[in-house]
Amino acid sequence: MKGKIFLLAAFFLVISAHIKSQIPGNRKQSDEIQLIRGPYLQSGTQTSMVIKWRTSQPTQSRVIYGTRPGELSESKINESLVTDHEILIDDLVKHTKYYYVVGNYETMFIESDPTYYFITSPAEEYNKVVRIWAIGDFGIGHPLQERVKNGYMKHRGDHHTDVWLMLGDIAYYHGKDPEFQRGIFDGHYTDMMRNTVIWPTPGNHDMRSADSELRLGPYYEVFTVPENGEAGGEPSGTEAYYSFNYGDIHFISLDSEDTPLDTDGEMAGWLKRDLENDKHNWKIVSFHHPAYSKGTHNSDNDMDSGGRMIKMRENFLPVLEDHGVDLVLGGHSHTYERSYLLRGHYGNSKEFDRNQMIIRNENVKKKDKSTFVKKNDNHGTVYVVCGVSGGHILDGRCNHPAMAVCHTEYHGSLAIEVRGNQLSAALVDEYGKVRDSFTITKEFSIPSF
Repeated sequence: MKGKIFLLAAFFLVISAHIKSQIPGNRKQSDEIQLIRGPYLQSGTQTSMVIKWRTSQPTQSRVIYGTRPGELSESKINESLVTDHEILIDDLVKHTKYYYVVGNYETMFIESDPTYYFITSPAEEYNKVVRIWAIGDFGIGHPLQERVKNGYMKHRGDHHTDVWLMLGDIAYYHGKDPEFQRGIFDGHYTDMMRNTVIWPTPGNHDMRSADSELRLGPYYEVFTVPENGEAGGEPSGTEAYYSFNYGDIHFISLDSEDTPLDTDGEMAGWLKRDLENDKHNWKIVSFHHPAYSKGTHNSDNDMDSGGRMIKMRENFLPVLEDHGVDLVLGGHSHTYERSYLLRGHYGNSKEFDRNQMIIRNENVKKKDKSTFVKKNDNHGTVYVVCGVSGGHILDGRCNHPAMAVCHTEYHGSLAIEVRGNQLSAALVDEYGKVRDSFTITKEFSIPSF
């Protein structure tokens, strides 16, 4: 009798366990370690690369890599048990393609696949096309993000993207870790981030859960950027703002949200030193709050965004223009706005003087809004607002006199190509159609390295 009671009890325990296993949330978690973020590329230089990823459970970090797919003979290992993994691979050869896989001691989390690769940066004398992709105000977890990316990839074709710029507001709405996961890691960009280095610029939403002075918060945990001049440029000593080189292009990322914007502040002083010491042909700068905008934000309004757009215009634009910066990229306004070739406009829009501040060339027709020629190193700058790369409703008055073009009709991204003495750029919509384009050509020689 006791045996029958025992068997009956065991039977009900098995049935109960089976029923519970069918209820969502009651399944026993698998012991298998899952890859839940990345891998993605950071802080690329001529001789090094940082690879980051996240796992579901703590484990060691291991990267196997080599110059031939399927023949990966080199490895880097970190024995610490972590869920957020970061491996620096150094002693690499400049402008060389490496294939890789990530894992731990026991197994690799991805199969050997030729789409997992990175390319180290070229020398300054590199004379082929450099392809740059810039997206802004996108990290909302909306299907439009992937459509914008697909539109760009259709435009790009089979070519590799060399530099990927994120212009801020990467994680709506509070810059928390789950919002970064939703905004950039949950599928929209997986195929690109495995082989394209990401260079971020902080936006106001990203900084709501971060502190630039202490360098704490999800933004600083997600991204690793060169603060000690590892990728070229002047060491900044902080990941809030930094610079790097790719070929004959010098890139600068500024923190317009959470770092003091005073003319005698640390960031302003670093910017002057960085630009004074730079000899590259092209200079491209990104910061989130645009100097000129009549979109969803108004750069004339000192109450808008704490006056940061005005401070960037008054305190930083004179430095950028005096040192020959060619292109300035931003977001914040959910619109696309693109200026003429400009110099000297640091006031509000009513003070804009078309006859003095628009740089024109005698060989270009006056009505031409997209062909610009620079005759010397500080002969004007083009400013672009690209806050249209996510799922936000686009809006704005589009009446800033410094802007040659303004669109609130198209979600898209900015595709930039640089070769020799010419830079060309295009607003590419979610279908791969070009909605705006412009070129900057330099008619002066650049000192060689």
